[in-house]
Amino acid sequence: MAVNLPPHYHDADARYKKAKTAEEKLVALREMWVLLPKHKASEKVQVILKCKISELTDEIETAKSGPKKAAPGSFKFTKQGAGQVVFLGPPNAGKSTLLSKLTKASPAIAPYPFTTREPIPGMMDYDDIRVQLIDLPPITADAYEPFITDLTRSADAAVLFLDLADDDGPAATQATLDRLKAARRMPVPELPADDDPTTYYLRTILVAAKRDDEAADIRLEMAQEWIAASGFPVVILSAETGAGLPELRKAIFDSLKVQRIYTKQPGKPADLAAPFTCPVGSTVAEFAGYVHNDLEETVKSARVWGSGAFDGQTVGRDHILREKDVVELHA
Repeated sequence: MAVNLPPHYHDADARYKKAKTAEEKLVALREMWVLLPKHKASEKVQVILKCKISELTDEIETAKSGPKKAAPGSFKFTKQGAGQVVFLGPPNAGKSTLLSKLTKASPAIAPYPFTTREPIPGMMDYDDIRVQLIDLPPITADAYEPFITDLTRSADAAVLFLDLADDDGPAATQATLDRLKAARRMPVPELPADDDPTTYYLRTILVAAKRDDEAADIRLEMAQEWIAASGFPVVILSAETGAGLPELRKAIFDSLKVQRIYTKQPGKPADLAAPFTCPVGSTVAEFAGYVHNDLEETVKSARVWGSGAFDGQTVGRDHILREKDVVELHA
């Protein structure tokens, strides 16, 4: 399926490439965004444009705010596994403890605020795949590390923390949300259909942590109105006792909106040990591109075993795959 870019889009693209300033580039990119047809074939282009618009907007606003302060460093994490999920929340909300329980990471954990000063990655196992988790430093009305803006842009989803051991838990989490929104980072229950390209939206799960606290039930009841108003899907857990951890692992995987697809070669058993992951709703051709870049264009058909077809049925390039299908590609 072709993107079918209109002539005016190419004109705007030419102006973007010739632009000398960030402001000129941003004007051209915004025009390209308006002109770009919004459909499945243009999804990759949409993602690229949104990232460029977001980066340039951040660059322009940073320049307007004055000279850059000396930063402790910038951080980039190559995506690994089925997706990348960031931990967001106020100080002492239990983020680092949870990271240590879900992964083999060993973050510093202490009963005082701002123990985490730098992002800490870890890999979470979920059945036969892995998900990359990144614990970010605490976010408050007055504390926000500049690199959080970049790391949230590259993330696929987020986990937001509510501390059930803190009487002011909802207010502290709301302060985190307000500060993120000021940086044009919007944690949301589901991504909007037609979003603002200058704002980065993150599909988010709310974790009500420390349910083992003796007054957690009371605080949870008091926070119900705030939780309901937020609209976030909620997982109530205790990292110390392990209660709720299986539910959170599944919720994190579900938030990525990906599905596991297994491959097989003709005449051989399926490889059920290492599935590929691709977005929910992917076609055979789109999945082939995740196996190898060239295959998306060259694959002609596939045999599929799973819920979406009779076992071993031959299907075309446009056949939509489902979770845990087994696919034998034919170029």
